[in-house]
Amino acid sequence: MSDTPERPAPQEPTLDEQITAYQREYRDLDPQVEKVVSALGRLNRRMNVAYGRQLADLGISNAEWEVLKTLVLSGAPYRLGPGELAKRLGLTPAAMTHRIDRMAGEGLVTRDRDENNRVRVIVELTDEGRTKWLEAMRMATDFEEELLQDLAPEERVALGDALIRLLRRVELTQPDAGGRLTDLD
Repeated sequence: MSDTPERPAPQEPTLDEQITAYQREYRDLDPQVEKVVSALGRLNRRMNVAYGRQLADLGISNAEWEVLKTLVLSGAPYRLGPGELAKRLGLTPAAMTHRIDRMAGEGLVTRDRDENNRVRVIVELTDEGRTKWLEAMRMATDFEEELLQDLAPEERVALGDALIRLLRRVELTQPDAGGRLTDLD
């Protein structure tokens, strides 16, 4: 055991401290724009951590959640080919195969030959996979309601509308920004 006391982890600066430091180094910075963008970035990171913890409590990874969600979004009977799954998730076929192998082993999906085309493989959500998806949705809904509890209904509408406008701006100016830069595995 070391005689040196452990130093506490450095704290992230407040948004105001961050903006002040940025302005010191870059005088053309609009502090209000930076406040909005930095707050959105921090909120996104913290929400991702919270969602990740919820998924870990369910025994699934974020990568597995993405597959479950994609299968549910495809509609009943919650089936897609591995190539279509990979395309929708922005993954390579090899990464998708690895993910499907793992999830099939965990009982979250099945992988079978298409009865109408024996060359084609179909990935299908199992009852266990759907149960995990539903529980994750319940947990996320509780978290999100708590997150927005201080906003009045009209504030929620206004915030949602404003965020959609920002999202549309990014989608128009950065059409490739929806894809993944790296695999989640």
